[in-house]
Amino acid sequence: MGLAIFIFIDSWLLGAQRESERNLIWYETSSARVLNQQYWEEKDQLPLKYVIENPEAVTDRLQELNIPAAPRIVFGGELIVRENPFEQDGSLPVKIFAIDPEKDNRVFRFNETIKEGRSLKSGEENILMGAWMAEDLGAEIGYPLTILTTTRDGYIQTIDVKIVGIINCPNPVINRSSIFLPLDIADRYLEMHGAITEINLKLPERADADLMASSIEKELGTDFPGLEILSWKTLAGDFVALAGMKQSATRMILFLVFIIVAVGVSNTMLMAIYERFRELGMMRALGMKDSQIRLAFLFESGGIGLIGSVLGILLGTILCFWIINRGIDLTFMSRNMDIGYRIAGISRGAWHPEALVYAFFFGIILSVAVTFFPTRRALKMTITDCLRYQ
Repeated sequence: MGLAIFIFIDSWLLGAQRESERNLIWYETSSARVLNQQYWEEKDQLPLKYVIENPEAVTDRLQELNIPAAPRIVFGGELIVRENPFEQDGSLPVKIFAIDPEKDNRVFRFNETIKEGRSLKSGEENILMGAWMAEDLGAEIGYPLTILTTTRDGYIQTIDVKIVGIINCPNPVINRSSIFLPLDIADRYLEMHGAITEINLKLPERADADLMASSIEKELGTDFPGLEILSWKTLAGDFVALAGMKQSATRMILFLVFIIVAVGVSNTMLMAIYERFRELGMMRALGMKDSQIRLAFLFESGGIGLIGSVLGILLGTILCFWIINRGIDLTFMSRNMDIGYRIAGISRGAWHPEALVYAFFFGIILSVAVTFFPTRRALKMTITDCLRYQ
């Protein structure tokens, strides 16, 4: 049971980590991003003054390198809900992503997460909204909205739009405070004159994002000076740092489970040996050598460890199969609080063969090791003391 619990918890925590990284790349940061070199220092203010002036030339060059690219304008604003044109029902600070509906789908996966309505179309003054934000505002498909923001030159601007789709995304950050607007509409209202703030890239899943980002930056450096390419690990630096802390906490949790398992196995084996001191004395009285007795007990404990480990692996595998295929619904937690992971709904585990191997050999080795010491103590006692042992 101890080994099974260890395998289950290890699978769940590993799955949460991997799923968070996928949701981060698929819905938030992409694999890598092209930015103006001055943009990153003021990224939290979402500035429109540090832009990429010639995005079409950059995306054409990336296409030659067989790298899917999606240009975006990211800006901040206040979203005002107006169910009645003459009444203000509510407002909320938001992060707005102006996207090219066709190109964005080559990099991100938002079309798969639209639970109501439809996707965006260029030229339409419509938006997509995160499900949790829509719920907070009481907004539905077709609701009129006003976005209050500033243009590239700093002038106040209002954009009147309607909701055409509601996104229920696996990433809670998107559900909580993000909306999506067609790129050409944002370009016109923000007076960007074709400039954008970022180009998101899709890299192979198993590729080293940092290494590829550096390589692509060198390829673009000659023709497009002033640009830099950051991998998702840099873009999501806060998440990566938090993930490092969580890994330390995870190791501590697994260590505590490990200790509990060790205590359980040790207690079982110690009781089994101490209860047989008289039997051990009888063996010695009948003429068995100490080495033969020690070997017999170690083989027996090894067999018990083997059976326990096999059963523990089987039970742990069943639990892993359940957590991987069914998962645990964390919506009640992620909806109202930031749990650190980029998981908005079902949290699933992941197969970790190494943990199965570690657990298997740990169960056997610990059983044998725990048996060695009481057996050694018994063999140092006289035969009469062993026979009188209670």
